[in-house]
Amino acid sequence: MAFKVVRLNRTGSAGNIVLNEALKKVVAKQYQEAHNLSMEMIRQDVKDPRPYHALGLLALDHRNFVKAVELCERATMLSPSEAVYWAAYAQVLSVVGRQNDAREAAEKAAALPVNDPMTADIIAVVFSRAGFHERAVPFFRQAISLNPGPANFHYNLASSLQFAGRFEEAEEAYKETLARDAEFFKAHSGLVALKKQTPEDNRLDVLLPMFDRLSVDADAALHLGHAIAKTYEDLGEYDESIAWLKRAKAQNRERYPIDEAEQADMFKAAVETAGFDAPGGADGAPIFVVGLPRTGTTLVDRILSTHPDVVSAGELNVFAGLVKAKAGSSSNMVLDAETLRMVEGADLAEIGNHYMAATKVLARGAERFVDKMPLNFFYAALILKALPNARIVALRRGAMDSCLSNYRQLFSTQFSYYNYTYDLESTAQFYCGFDGLMAQWRDLLPADRFMEIRYEDIVFDQEAQTRRLLDFCGLDWFEGCLRFHENAAPVSTASSVQVRQPLYSGSIGRWKRYSDEGLEPLTRALGDLAQD
Repeated sequence: MAFKVVRLNRTGSAGNIVLNEALKKVVAKQYQEAHNLSMEMIRQDVKDPRPYHALGLLALDHRNFVKAVELCERATMLSPSEAVYWAAYAQVLSVVGRQNDAREAAEKAAALPVNDPMTADIIAVVFSRAGFHERAVPFFRQAISLNPGPANFHYNLASSLQFAGRFEEAEEAYKETLARDAEFFKAHSGLVALKKQTPEDNRLDVLLPMFDRLSVDADAALHLGHAIAKTYEDLGEYDESIAWLKRAKAQNRERYPIDEAEQADMFKAAVETAGFDAPGGADGAPIFVVGLPRTGTTLVDRILSTHPDVVSAGELNVFAGLVKAKAGSSSNMVLDAETLRMVEGADLAEIGNHYMAATKVLARGAERFVDKMPLNFFYAALILKALPNARIVALRRGAMDSCLSNYRQLFSTQFSYYNYTYDLESTAQFYCGFDGLMAQWRDLLPADRFMEIRYEDIVFDQEAQTRRLLDFCGLDWFEGCLRFHENAAPVSTASSVQVRQPLYSGSIGRWKRYSDEGLEPLTRALGDLAQD
């Protein structure tokens, strides 16, 4: 879901005509002209909120996030009764990862009259990114009612409906997207993701020629190539599927090469955090579900959140953001070796207290909640120091299936941490680092607060593993957890379709369906771990 610039357009206001020109120039990347127009408005009236709004969006375009937050907040202070300013402020906060603050700003915008379709869409996108799809859908529909023309309005609605488990409505919204823009490639991949493709019902006749036309664009190649690969896999043509995955990822593999030494140092720095001395923090008892993506993390989240005493807060960047802020590292990455090392000596108890305060609304007021950010496994030692009552559940899965499931997944290009999935060898190297870190955590972290659970064991011994999981988390037995697929709560992950079905074993050993030649780079790079 992409954000767009909101243009103010109030009849009869010369100031708004100037502002509209400034915003148009931001969109056109004519930044100097936009800056000049905005500064002229400030010279005329320093308390006019409109130029701060324009300059905030200009700063956002330049990734000057601190300034963007400051300027957009200034606009809300000068004119707190205008939804457009609160929406822009929410937008910036969402982009910088402050989802709870973004949601609060979006709520303030939502409480005001919203008569502009772009403002409604921005409010909805912020709610959606924060995991509040029940709040997002009505605003997406409002944006469409105000202006049904833009294809991206329908696409955003479709994505939110899919996460909410409303698949038939999502399919219709994806089709409405394509009715307005037949080459909206993300809608094509969305439709393919909704259901299994069959010889009688698939989109290859559209996808293959579209890939030829649009594949010069790396994002188009990624989405269309993944959709084609999934189709061939659904049709049982596995070597064709892996070949298309390689084509889909080729450009991004070149654009975002992995620095192996830097990655290895990040795993090493994570282990070092186990030696940091720190007092305990907040009394809350969140449950962190961690592990490689696509290895059962969403499944465990759904099992736990089906329990009446537990709510899923979704995939939160809260803990990582607090560590980054406390470390004060100079890098532009939230997670890296420098940040992990610089947090030594920081007040981890304060981080724990701030974490509990920041997640209160996201947890919908529940006493126990699940934070399902997979990459929180890097912070396991820090989490247990900052939150003495927290529990960490680490998902494990066979190495070949883990790596293949990561490689097959279409991750957002906005998150560089998943760039390893553009290449089979890089995926294997990341898995090896993860496996080594889990071995360290197994030795260093207390067994009553850190547990590993295998995806395969859950599938083949569901009740016993569910009992083990609930017992570890200090939860009473609840038989409904065996029917996790009946959980109606939204799922904002790639598993949004699968976790609404009962357990099935079809994905275990999936890698064996592919030829040795197709997976040779993966098998070679994993070495002995390939036998796991």
